[in-house]
Amino acid sequence: MAFDPTLPTPPAAPAPHSGPSPSEAPELDLAFSQEVESEAIRGPLAETSPLIASPNAETLWTALFREWLADLAPELPPTLRAPAYSLGLSLVDDAAIAAFNTTWRHQAGATDVLAFAAQDDAPPLPPRDGEEAQWQPLELGDIVISLETAARQATAHQHSLHQELLFLASHGLLHLLGWDHPDETSLEAMLARQEELLAPNHGLPALGEPCAGGASG
Repeated sequence: MAFDPTLPTPPAAPAPHSGPSPSEAPELDLAFSQEVESEAIRGPLAETSPLIASPNAETLWTALFREWLADLAPELPPTLRAPAYSLGLSLVDDAAIAAFNTTWRHQAGATDVLAFAAQDDAPPLPPRDGEEAQWQPLELGDIVISLETAARQATAHQHSLHQELLFLASHGLLHLLGWDHPDETSLEAMLARQEELLAPNHGLPALGEPCAGGASG
């Protein structure tokens, strides 16, 4: 995994007016892109999950991230609780993620997911007097996932690429929010939190398993 920030200490109680309640999904400005050069790679993988190339892919990802953020809200430090967020998600091939890995981590080869956390010391800006009551989104950073590596790992783990993408995206989001796994104990805690986020009937869009023609959010 990549660019692991520091694991936050959950506050004793939510600060007043600091963000949405768990039942309220925050607004999200998602910059979604798919940058897989080879159609031989992109085409077959796109058929395995509506999260890859369906017309609804960006909408589905946005709904997922919003629900995850709402669920995680009570655990976040005050500077990361907000009514609106922005983040980027890029689905790429091994060549692209290997280039990022070399440039930013000084490590050779492809990896599954990279998380580039934005500076999160400042809370979102409130609206100015006389302006419409709309908060500026809090920038979280960017998540980059290699579809090729994800597909290989899905096969190795004996589950679908759809499930692997959800796992990697939730892992990347936790890194953007300050989670880290420098040792086995913290890794187990992080993976357990991911399992809770990915649990069936957890308020997420009804994605289910991949199906022909995509899925609705």
